[in-house]
Amino acid sequence: MLNVENADVYTDFNSLAKLKNEAKQKSPDAIKQVAKQFESVFVGMMLKSMRQAKLADGILDNDQSDFYRDMYDQQLSLHLAGENGIGLAAVIERQLNPDQSVAVTREQNIADYARRNSVRKAAKNSQDKISIKPMLDSLTRKSINSAEEFISQLRPYAEQAAKKLGVDANILLSQAALETGWGKSVIKAKDGSSSYNLFNIKADKSWHGARTSAETVEYKQGIAKPESAGFRSYGSYQESFNDYVDFIKTNPRYNNAIKMVGKAERYMHELQQAGYATDPKYADKVLKIFNSKDVQQYSDILVQK
Repeated sequence: MLNVENADVYTDFNSLAKLKNEAKQKSPDAIKQVAKQFESVFVGMMLKSMRQAKLADGILDNDQSDFYRDMYDQQLSLHLAGENGIGLAAVIERQLNPDQSVAVTREQNIADYARRNSVRKAAKNSQDKISIKPMLDSLTRKSINSAEEFISQLRPYAEQAAKKLGVDANILLSQAALETGWGKSVIKAKDGSSSYNLFNIKADKSWHGARTSAETVEYKQGIAKPESAGFRSYGSYQESFNDYVDFIKTNPRYNNAIKMVGKAERYMHELQQAGYATDPKYADKVLKIFNSKDVQQYSDILVQK
């Protein structure tokens, strides 16, 4: 017997063609599967409307991410219709099958409502909790595999932040490069999604946003010791840069660093002196990257463009 579950993916046109031919015979089984297929189309339209209800496109949205997101939504609609569904298929089946004379009882209405309500809750939870966030991250964010890609992708945000703070954009990129291993070791949340925390700013009592825990290395009396700590989590790299600026400008202990924003080396040494990091060689490590061929060469190329 053909059923909608046999079409494992929404691009399985052979199964859909067979379903269409059997539907012409108006057999009860075919009518049931046609109803489910129609329900999957309806769920797909509903998901598309939900996606379009956002106020504006994200800064990292592009045609490729939209394409793969639409593929995911179509597959998801087929999956939902293939299981309990939202109750629409049962209504369509009763209307298409003239031989079915079973009355719609109060219990059936309650059951249909319960199914619809459970699907609505599941859809809301998927929007709120973003259980598919790791997958969407990979679609909407270009992977960073080199220093050149790191600088190319993040320099626009670094320039905006640098203008607000008054520092050289390259010193911010260098600091982020040290903290994240050129973007390859950005702290992740429990579900595997990115925290987008480029500067490894910790989530202290003053932080009221999302947070995640990770292992880190702290230096105490010059000795490195591993420990677990809570870190701030953002929705994008731009949010990370914005919060870095606010963190530096609103924290009194960095007042001396702010006075030296026009001099990259003095600024970084003042940050370390104020306790931004416990590594005694933190400033030197950042400045080594700052003066490296990678940062200077790639940044000059981007500026010329």
